[in-house]
Amino acid sequence: MSHTLVLNADGSPLSVVPISTLHWQEAVKLVFLDRADILAYYENWVVHSPSMELQVPSVLMLREFVKVSRAVRFSRANVLLRDEYRCQYCNLDAQHDHSLLTLDHVTPRFHGGKTKWDNIVSACMSCNLEKSHHTHMKPMHEARRPSYYELVSKRQKFPIWVPDPAWGEFMGWPSELVKIGKVKNDNGEFNGLAAQTQKPSK
Repeated sequence: MSHTLVLNADGSPLSVVPISTLHWQEAVKLVFLDRADILAYYENWVVHSPSMELQVPSVLMLREFVKVSRAVRFSRANVLLRDEYRCQYCNLDAQHDHSLLTLDHVTPRFHGGKTKWDNIVSACMSCNLEKSHHTHMKPMHEARRPSYYELVSKRQKFPIWVPDPAWGEFMGWPSELVKIGKVKNDNGEFNGLAAQTQKPSK
């Protein structure tokens, strides 16, 4: 429970893949700089300094609209999400345990295959070992670069763990998939936003 959900000036999250957050101390700085408004507070969480007492913000909204890049970064988390946490050879469902999946080169590196969107798929360890440096196994779906909005649509099919119920009002997730509890950082749900929340140059 150390993060604050950050919304753009239009009330939408700056990012959904991953969910846009700041450490609460950085969020407080934005408020004191008059660059954000607090929409919700954490209950029963108050911090103290020698001169003041502050209830920690759970959700804040920026006062100025920030244009955010929607470029999709190549990463293990995004490949697994594109493939909906399923082995692309045997269809093993690993949404509850992402460690069951590895990244496989469709055209093996042994044959000159590159580590890039159109040559990488999710694979369980058994299929990855069976395939090895051969080319006889083909994935169920074509390996390709997804769009940001495709990843958002897929991510919102799965549960998300958040530290405070107030987040559910602003994230656009189906309410039944918003879980309150320990945040699963390995799902790529949180993102440092220091660079994105800098005041735009004129």
